[in-house]
Amino acid sequence: MLTKFETKSARVKGLSFHPKRPWVLTTLHTGVIQLWDYRMCTLLDKFDEHDGPVRGVCFHSQQPLFVSGGDDYKIKVWNYKHRRCIFTLLGHLDYIRTTFFHHDYPWILSASDDQTIRIWNWQSRTCISVLTGHNHYVMCANFHPSEDLIVSASLDQSVRVWDISGLRRKNVAPGPGGLDDHLKHPGHTDLFGAADAVVKHVLEGHDRGVNWAAFHPTMPLIISGADDRQVKLWRMNEAKAWEVDTCRGHYNNVSCTIFHPRQELIISNSEDKSIRVWDLSKRTCLQTFRRETDRFWVIAAHPTLNLFAAGHDSGMIVFKLERERPAFVLHANVLYYVKDKFLRMLDFGTSKDVAVMQLRGGSKANVYSMSYNPAENAVLICCRSPNPDNSTYDLYAVPKSSDSQNPDAPEGRRSSGLTAVWVARNRFAVLDRTHSITIKNLKNEVSKKVQAPNCDDMFYAGTGSLLLRDTDSVTLFDVQQKRTLASVKMSKVRYVIWSSDMSHVALLGKHLITICNRKMETLCSIHENTRVKSGAWDESGVFIYTTSNHIKYAITNGDHGIIRTLDLPIYITRVKGNSVYCLDRECRPRVLGIDSTEFKFKLALINRKYDEVLNMVRNAKLVGQSIIAYLQEKGYPEVALHFVKDEKTRFGLALECGNLEIALEAARALDSKACWEKLGEAALLQGNHQIVEMAYQRTKDFDKLSFLYLITGNLEKLRKMMKIAEIRKDTSGHFQNALFLGDVAERVKILKNCGQSSLAYLTAATHGLTEDTDALKMTFDPEKDQIPEVDPNACLLMPPPPVMQCEENWPLLTVSRGFFEGAMTTRGKTALAAADMADDGGAGEGWGDDADLALDDDGFGGPDGEDDGLRVSAADGGGWDVGDEDLDLPADLEVSAEVTGEEGYFVAPTNGTPQSQVWANNSHLPVDHVLAGSFESACRLLHDQVGVVDFTPYKPLFLSTYARSRTAYVGLPSLGPLFGFPHRNWKEAGAKQGIPAVGVKLSDLIQRLQVAYQLTTGGKFADAALKLRTILLSIPLLVVENKQEISEAQQLLAICKEYILGLSMELMRKELPKVTLDEQKRVCELAAYFTHCNLQPVHQVLTLRTALNLFFKLKNYKTASSFARRLLELGPKPDVAQQTRKILQACDKNPTDEHQLLYDEHNPFNLCGKSYKPIYRGKPEEKCPLCQTGYQPQYKGELCTVCTTSEIGRDCLGLRISSLQFR
Repeated sequence: MLTKFETKSARVKGLSFHPKRPWVLTTLHTGVIQLWDYRMCTLLDKFDEHDGPVRGVCFHSQQPLFVSGGDDYKIKVWNYKHRRCIFTLLGHLDYIRTTFFHHDYPWILSASDDQTIRIWNWQSRTCISVLTGHNHYVMCANFHPSEDLIVSASLDQSVRVWDISGLRRKNVAPGPGGLDDHLKHPGHTDLFGAADAVVKHVLEGHDRGVNWAAFHPTMPLIISGADDRQVKLWRMNEAKAWEVDTCRGHYNNVSCTIFHPRQELIISNSEDKSIRVWDLSKRTCLQTFRRETDRFWVIAAHPTLNLFAAGHDSGMIVFKLERERPAFVLHANVLYYVKDKFLRMLDFGTSKDVAVMQLRGGSKANVYSMSYNPAENAVLICCRSPNPDNSTYDLYAVPKSSDSQNPDAPEGRRSSGLTAVWVARNRFAVLDRTHSITIKNLKNEVSKKVQAPNCDDMFYAGTGSLLLRDTDSVTLFDVQQKRTLASVKMSKVRYVIWSSDMSHVALLGKHLITICNRKMETLCSIHENTRVKSGAWDESGVFIYTTSNHIKYAITNGDHGIIRTLDLPIYITRVKGNSVYCLDRECRPRVLGIDSTEFKFKLALINRKYDEVLNMVRNAKLVGQSIIAYLQEKGYPEVALHFVKDEKTRFGLALECGNLEIALEAARALDSKACWEKLGEAALLQGNHQIVEMAYQRTKDFDKLSFLYLITGNLEKLRKMMKIAEIRKDTSGHFQNALFLGDVAERVKILKNCGQSSLAYLTAATHGLTEDTDALKMTFDPEKDQIPEVDPNACLLMPPPPVMQCEENWPLLTVSRGFFEGAMTTRGKTALAAADMADDGGAGEGWGDDADLALDDDGFGGPDGEDDGLRVSAADGGGWDVGDEDLDLPADLEVSAEVTGEEGYFVAPTNGTPQSQVWANNSHLPVDHVLAGSFESACRLLHDQVGVVDFTPYKPLFLSTYARSRTAYVGLPSLGPLFGFPHRNWKEAGAKQGIPAVGVKLSDLIQRLQVAYQLTTGGKFADAALKLRTILLSIPLLVVENKQEISEAQQLLAICKEYILGLSMELMRKELPKVTLDEQKRVCELAAYFTHCNLQPVHQVLTLRTALNLFFKLKNYKTASSFARRLLELGPKPDVAQQTRKILQACDKNPTDEHQLLYDEHNPFNLCGKSYKPIYRGKPEEKCPLCQTGYQPQYKGELCTVCTTSEIGRDCLGLRISSLQFR
């Protein structure tokens, strides 16, 4: 038993695996339900609403739901996405033991101590059947995985099998006698009163109360476990059921027992603190797993994976019964691996996968590892068992040729030993159970014993060498010289993977990877949070490895990252280019594509291959802050500058590179004070005082500016600064500038004006300004003021005059330009334009009054979104300057009038094929025929491909498209114009291969979509629908080059369809009268349907607000609360969110719907484009071949209301906009 995950908690009474995600639910005796991620070993959520122990729990197979039942007599259905209980089912009168969802129908099955079993419909939230018959507590009830049967176990010592086909017919099956009749005549009973559920078999044989019963997934078998300590196997047919055998071995009550979903095994657990695994065919106990102190209560199997969970007194464990890692070995281009007791060979070159030979049986243990010897074509197969003494290895000679359908089973040589590894052409080493190493020859005879360091496992390390593992280190040991060569500290190494040239090795632990060189010097270590599963080296020296949920890379310098995520663990066998070859847990060979751009980019940087780096920068899609951060960290900011578009990031990178030009450009775009300050600082370091001056001017840093003019000797600008300071009344700055200029008179004036007469007098006297000195002396009061004495030795405060004004920037040293300097790159990026999430403030008149509700004085409205539509102007000038005037053509190509025959008459040259006809011949795309002027064939193609029957809306599009198909130029004054025919494949067109250049591109339509979004936000629905319909009709007149663009065009088509349908419906809703209750209900239904149109989040918020308010006014509080929650999930503006929460609180106080509407939010539906009524999944539906709008069957053959051109339900080829679709 391999324990994968263990929890510590109160007693676990119920367990359920999620069918797709790595989650398990546990229900505790304390009343708490826990949701665990067993792969990441983390508690995701807790649900605590039950009062008392919770015993039953089950995930739904498709919906984000689970059901639980507890000792509070309540069955609760929870939505784990919303993290809350959505409703409670009441009806049982005692503890509820188990709850299960039906695999197909919307049913819940519950078993209770009130001696009944109940079946509930979780969609209608009602009990549809009560099964009575047991006369003691019903401990368990299970649905059959495929038939209409239920099995139940009770403390009345019986197991009952119930037939519920009558219930299915009444509740689920359509047609006469089924659901239709039942709904028409609810009071009507069948003649003989056929019950919903009848007891088919009663299985009696247990001597005490039965705790659990379960069906086999495929065979007509039942397993049961009881307080008589026995596990009983029963078989049944249509007529009867009987006991097959009993499994004895538990020595306390058997609490739970199940069949293994895919193998012939039974698993049971008991209050005797053990889990036992039984052979289904022999009914013998194969394995027993015990706990010291904890009794087991429940066991659950994962529906698709080899995983089980068992709940006990102090928590639960998730475990496997056996190791699933396949044993494989790679040699050159061939993979040898073991599957189902066969050795198979996969040739990567030819993709041929054949069974080479059959392995001899006899050992129950799984194949743990294998070692291949290409020189002798021999293989060592190692099998391990839980008891090391029983571990063995087999030596086989691989047959040269064999029949893959019926491969040979050659005689192998078996001996005991933990591991066997080839060390030479004809020698292999064996680690025996005493942990000593012996060397054996091809006859499996001992040739010598080796005294080696203490070890518990060994791995291949090249010819004549072994890697020996002990508890905390790995040692490289030379078998020939019998000495240790090197050692590295790493505990519990599980796998060793060498690079193809044996220069590097990766040591894999449970959560640790250590990469070393041949001398076992550690190059890097990487710690992972989840388990490391496998790995392989690619040809460039990067180690590609897998964890439980990712494929990752590690470079020998320690850089590592994620390449892609995985749904299930895989085991890498080989990496070649962008392909990872691997085996999955079913031992099936698979090939996964990976994007190697990131690690190849990093590798090229590390190896200083700058031409590769530049090429990748230009061509590869390197995105994200992590690459920029990586380049900065490694000292390559100039590389990041090439592809960063964000001005703030560019500014930071440019400063780091010292590239002031780009920094100045970015600072101008950003125009923030902080940026100018940083730029000024950086420019000052480089002595670029012109940029410094601009930066100080932008930040209005006058003191720094004055000092800059002082040190550059610019006295003229310094005088200006003094003037500015005077105007600004900045006395300190004014005085400082006067000091810099040596302007004594100005200083005296400043000091005098600010009341510093003493200082003014001293300044004037010291500098010999006698007039000012006398004038100031007169201002002193002889009685009060004392005239200061002038220091005879005072120094004059006069700055030295600049010898030469510095006009130029300070000279810099000349350095050789870096590889990336000046290499300008551009990257085009096509993405569907999305409505601006931030701006839903422009929601205007079209959204109407319904989007406001007077709970408080908060609503939305605002100005209408202005129509800033696309204004496309024809490019002026000679766009099609073919440049063939000066071509030097050979003389033999000149066309001359030939004279033939004796008469000497002139033979006129025959007409060539016009280019327009060539275009129509060469293409099956409608737009090419329109450009060629062949409107008839274009119409035929549109009719065949997308079912167009009304071409009126296409007329303006055809004419505008045809108008751009030719260029015209004057030949001779008296003649009509000559035409040029631009080609899109002009390089290889020639005379007969041309196809026309197309004017409208996908990107143009995407730009127009943005305008339509703005009109929608502004509430101009009629204008928006018109614009969207033009875009939709233009899509069949596109030409795209690759599959990505085809998919983008289809995406654009779907967006237009959703919007046109939604807006048309909203326009109709606004025109409907709202007088009677039925009319109000119809208005509400239309608003609800609008919320299911796939719109941009900004518009979805508005639809939800409208629907929420209408339903609230109608007092359908339950549905209104659902809209409120959907609205809050979209993260609206704070004021909208606040109002929505108020409505939600009001709804939750009374969660009921007053009126029944034709709207079921839980049942997926499409909208009919004519009746605007839902067509639920599984109901008949006709589609428009162009826009894919759904319609009810009665509208087949009519004109689609969305695209207004195609016939509903017509069988067509489908949209064709690329030559790729005709290959």
